[in-house]
Amino acid sequence: MSYDETTFRRPGDETTETDPAAYRRRVQYDDTAGNTLDQSLRNPVTTTGALPAAEEDGRDRLGIHLGWEVMLLVAAGVIGFLLFREDAAALQRPGLDTLLVTGAAIGLLALGAGLTLRAGVPNLAVGSIALAAALHYAENGDEGLAQALLPGLIIAGAGGLTLAVVVLLLHVPAWTASLAGALGVIVYIQLRPAPVEVQGDWDPTGKAFLLFGGFVLLAILGAVLGAVPPVRRFVGRMRPVTDPARRRGAAAAVPAVLALLFSTIFAAGAGVLIAAQSAGPIAPATGLEWTGIAFGLALLGGTSAYGRRGGIFGTLFAVTAVTLFLRYEELRGLDIALFAIAAALCAAGLVVTRFVESYGSPYTPGAGEEWNAAASTAAANWSPTLPETWNTPATPAPRSDRWDDGPWGVNR
Repeated sequence: MSYDETTFRRPGDETTETDPAAYRRRVQYDDTAGNTLDQSLRNPVTTTGALPAAEEDGRDRLGIHLGWEVMLLVAAGVIGFLLFREDAAALQRPGLDTLLVTGAAIGLLALGAGLTLRAGVPNLAVGSIALAAALHYAENGDEGLAQALLPGLIIAGAGGLTLAVVVLLLHVPAWTASLAGALGVIVYIQLRPAPVEVQGDWDPTGKAFLLFGGFVLLAILGAVLGAVPPVRRFVGRMRPVTDPARRRGAAAAVPAVLALLFSTIFAAGAGVLIAAQSAGPIAPATGLEWTGIAFGLALLGGTSAYGRRGGIFGTLFAVTAVTLFLRYEELRGLDIALFAIAAALCAAGLVVTRFVESYGSPYTPGAGEEWNAAASTAAANWSPTLPETWNTPATPAPRSDRWDDGPWGVNR
């Protein structure tokens, strides 16, 4: 390939460049050049250091969670001691049965919230769904437990699947879609102009230990399974690690669908327990205070607001502590609004999330740092105005054997 002394042109290309640097940039990134480019112009791009990982491997330091859970256990013990001093009968049957049913209902809400948090698809409709299920049971409880319970669970499950389809098909944040769903449920709730008296005579306190034991089993079993790295990675595939707008694969859809489905079913079950043990009518409201309490408990228990990360006993201890506190503040006549309790729990839970995210992942020295440093240095030093290196071919020495000496070009 030959070049003019002042202009630069590829064979078959009528475009000329007078600036060597501009020509080099143009031909280097021209995909139509093929093999006609001078390979000396193609300087290979090399990088040093490790590339940043596109996905996290799901490994977490559970010791951080266990340490925090010990503190939650101590807090629950202190509140229990205060409750015992205030009224010892509250921790004895039949008062204990009522306390256990309340704990099971709150625990189901917290499990639903924590499950969706781990899966990266937080469902903000759990509280409204629970209140709607409570009103449905209050209106239909006289038809029998099965007739009042099953339709509510089926409708809640269908709502969870619909929510999952919207989130995955449109690839939108789950908290936004679930908030829209919660507003729709609130419309259904507020169609009732007055509180609804609970119909039926089913008393869940007769199975209080069984109900609370079921919650404990679900909480611990789910947490132990979530501690297994492959399961943890599978459940937390929706956790954003790069661009949150990037669509995830089909494998990420499975845990998202299951989380949203079970969260709505848990919420409906919690609503039935709340209505069945209620001593008074169920008042129409928004249910958002129970959403706040559910997510506050999940966060306080060590479940990360970013998804995937969580402990073993954190949700159980947090639910126990708050259940005891609700009974204690009722006996003391403190009259603390549920919204205020929810706000405090969420605020404390966010602090726990920051703690878990800061110290909950194993630190690998130098991972991605060399690449970032090299990229930053290159970006900082590059400037379009700086001259680029252009290697001009050396001028060949004049030859002594001149072919133009003589009439026929023969050297003499």
